[in-house]
Amino acid sequence: MYACAKFVSTPSLVRAGSKALYRPLSASVLSRPDARTAEATSILAPQSILASQQQVALRGFQTSAVSRDIDTAAKFIGAGAATVGVAGSGAGIGTVFGSLIIGYARNPSLKQQLFSYAILGFALSEAMGLFCLMVAFLILFAM
Repeated sequence: MYACAKFVSTPSLVRAGSKALYRPLSASVLSRPDARTAEATSILAPQSILASQQQVALRGFQTSAVSRDIDTAAKFIGAGAATVGVAGSGAGIGTVFGSLIIGYARNPSLKQQLFSYAILGFALSEAMGLFCLMVAFLILFAM
């Protein structure tokens, strides 16, 4: 048992295995087949410094592509979250005109004053929806 543990935990094998463990999974999946075979042989039996340098160079290329994908996903998530305010604007407009109808039904003599308040509420609610939409477009196209 001790001999087996000593064979498995040689310093070169631990060093090569730890390099493979801290690589992101996407870098291993997206790497080229010829680089993967060189990488697999370097993990099992490290042959030269050149193979490890090739692995590091490949890792730098892979993480930049993954980072770009994460940034794009974050843009879409942020734009979607900013667009939620447009639904709130629609609910606000419905509430304003619903209240106008209720107010007019209770007191028809205040029709003109209630209508002017309703138009003001509609404008403010619509402005908030347009601001949310503007922020969503800024997140998508300006960053």
